[in-house]
Amino acid sequence: MTKHQSGLPRAKWSKVPRSRIKALTANARDTMTTVHPLILSGGSGTRLWPLSRKAHPKQFLSVLGKNSLFQDTCLRLSDTVFERPTVIANEAHRFLVAEQMRELDLVPAGIVLEPMGRNTAPAAIIGALLAAREDDSRLLLMLPSDHAITDREGFIATVKAGIKAAEAGSIVTFGIKPTHPHTGYGYIEAADGDGGVLDVSRFVEKPSEAKAREYVESGRFFWNAGIFLFTAHALLEAADRCCPQIVSACRNALLNAKSDLDFTRLSETHFAEAESISLDYAIIERSDNIKCVPMQAAWSDLGSWTEIWEASPKAVDGNVARGDARFLKAKNSFAYSDGGAAVSVVGLEDVVVVATRDAVLVTSKAEAQSVKDVVASYEKEGRDLTINHNRVHRPWGWYERLAIGDRYQVKCIMVKPGAQLSLQAHFHRSEHWIVVSGTCEVTIGDTKRIVAENQSTYVPLNAIHRLANPGKIPALMIEVQSGSYLGEDDIIRFEDVYGRAGT
Repeated sequence: MTKHQSGLPRAKWSKVPRSRIKALTANARDTMTTVHPLILSGGSGTRLWPLSRKAHPKQFLSVLGKNSLFQDTCLRLSDTVFERPTVIANEAHRFLVAEQMRELDLVPAGIVLEPMGRNTAPAAIIGALLAAREDDSRLLLMLPSDHAITDREGFIATVKAGIKAAEAGSIVTFGIKPTHPHTGYGYIEAADGDGGVLDVSRFVEKPSEAKAREYVESGRFFWNAGIFLFTAHALLEAADRCCPQIVSACRNALLNAKSDLDFTRLSETHFAEAESISLDYAIIERSDNIKCVPMQAAWSDLGSWTEIWEASPKAVDGNVARGDARFLKAKNSFAYSDGGAAVSVVGLEDVVVVATRDAVLVTSKAEAQSVKDVVASYEKEGRDLTINHNRVHRPWGWYERLAIGDRYQVKCIMVKPGAQLSLQAHFHRSEHWIVVSGTCEVTIGDTKRIVAENQSTYVPLNAIHRLANPGKIPALMIEVQSGSYLGEDDIIRFEDVYGRAGT
């Protein structure tokens, strides 16, 4: 049982020296039970294409409000019952995680990077192994980063209701009272229990519509939210019994992990040996010490555009418009524009229209789950549409493709104040840079100079160069590339403050 109480708002941890944080934590371990959150952020969210892409997936998008779903998940944990979270994320998203937490003035307990996706069982085991290094009775709350739970107080009350059962050695899952016979969720059948903590009879995966209706009408079934509370010892004991091979692979991946800036990189060789399987299949459905606590807050996994529509405030006619979108003689529909095009929906009902700068999706709400099949077809063709947006985020800022043709490409580049790109060279292209706003420091070979607004410079083929922003405001520039090959992999990095340098 891990105990501490800092008395500090969670959003202010980053203003306290790390040594002071440790002292506050150690001095308060005997005052109250606390829970260590384990936030899983490895998904790709293909059902929310074209807004969700592999390089910038669902959890990092602001689909319901100002904050991203990942940020909302972090803020949901701002209670004294929760310690600073550990985030387990895909290596490709490491700077998105760090930047979005920085925007909230939050410092995680750690960010663990998976070299490849292995589903939720290995992630849970990694989290438990890390916790067990300090105390194997430590309570862990494993939760996805891409769900919507609007009632924070209800969520916290639900977690607290499961603490006693988890401390006693049970693995606690949190069930959602179904509102309709949904066929895209797994179900939990619960029996009687004590104090709102129910015994679990069985788990059922994504039933037919008839079965789902039967479950809802029975009153004994809950949707499986994929949120679990357990001690490190309970999870590892169950894992050793149910999937020892995964435990072994995860132990070796941690033993051979490397520190990189603020990240912990799991060993790719060893983590690849772990089976890709969900925690439900690997352990939960094969264990008999499972309890269920009904969720005291509205919940959605936002697994499709239809569910985004359901979770959004609606106009009188049932329509939801995001961005430059409008309706005429339309009902119960969703329209989204990211600013690249105006979207108009006329004379239709129950449709979804999503327009980004490089793709447009039109589907009935009933078939919104099938968007994943469209993504699969693009992936099979090797299309970049499933990986990147036109605007691609980098730790130093972003770039956006404006035009591309035979032997040329035009981009808009934004560099954050104080940030810099790697020291690099290209084998197949030269570049012209025109500063639109702000100030850039340009290094070409042995020459370094300041390029201000309305000034330009030229980077020859093979020249070693770097772009930096020494100013206090974002620097915006237009880059014109010309050459025989314009791919992003035509780059060699000699130095990089973000740990990306290599041969």
